[in-house]
Amino acid sequence: MSGNKKKVVLIGTGLVGMSFAYAALNQNVCDELVLIDLNEKRASGEAMDLNHGLAFSHSSMKIYTGAYSDCTDADIVLICAGVNQKPGESRLQLLKRNYDVFSSIVPKVVQSGFEGIFVVATNPVDIMTRITYELSGFNASKVIGTGTTLDTARLRYLMGEYFEVDPRNIHAYVIGEHGDSEFVPWSQALLAAKPIKDVLDDNPQTYYMEELEKISEEVRGAAQKIIEAKGATYYGIGMSMVRVVRAILQDENSVLTVSVRLRGEYGGKKDVFIGNPCIVNSGGAKRVLELKLSESELKKLDDCCNILNDSFKNLSI
Repeated sequence: MSGNKKKVVLIGTGLVGMSFAYAALNQNVCDELVLIDLNEKRASGEAMDLNHGLAFSHSSMKIYTGAYSDCTDADIVLICAGVNQKPGESRLQLLKRNYDVFSSIVPKVVQSGFEGIFVVATNPVDIMTRITYELSGFNASKVIGTGTTLDTARLRYLMGEYFEVDPRNIHAYVIGEHGDSEFVPWSQALLAAKPIKDVLDDNPQTYYMEELEKISEEVRGAAQKIIEAKGATYYGIGMSMVRVVRAILQDENSVLTVSVRLRGEYGGKKDVFIGNPCIVNSGGAKRVLELKLSESELKKLDDCCNILNDSFKNLSI
């Protein structure tokens, strides 16, 4: 951390980036927010607009446009830059176009002398986080993606509605790829301290696994449904980014399903970045929490890792 002043550099002032910035302002998540965009005029206008709302917030945040040199003493560089996902386009189809974008961004951040933590939100986020890791040369603990944090929030919201319980008392996760092969390990899901499978067994006429699988499918398809309806998703991921940033800046040791590099977990899987429960603090990804998955769940995780590895290996870095 750069002393007591908490500084975040946001690269990319599109809808996702500015949803983060607006939420960060309202939650007073940092002391200094720097906006960088290829379109400098847009970044300037966004900074001006946010500053005009300072008088109505509880924040004294300093917000301004900057350059890559501003990354030098930043605690976090948050990357939202990239091309938009088109209706019907999978996150993996975005890969090649966004790789080119990152090749022009990450080296400039590193050359500034930045020694903080990269947080990546650009899709396909698991591969883009791995690309950031490869391009930066940073320790893997200091390069994390938003992963399945938003998917997990969507899951808990829907499960809360189904079981008529506050979502904060639902302890369940979406893991794997932030995309089509993500899945819910139901064997690890809890309602308070009670396994979901026990809840189903005790209430066979009220709750059904078939309904939970429908919820899982709804979570998996939520992004495409939103894109079809309004063109893009940004509020939810903006809030997810604030949650990850706060966990880092406040050294929380919070468990979040960020995209992290595996180092031998789940039967020896290495190098691939996936969304998985991880302890997050001021050092970034402190420790990956390996879940005790069933055989069928391990097979799903294998499929996720194979998809992400195959896609990454098609690139030349």
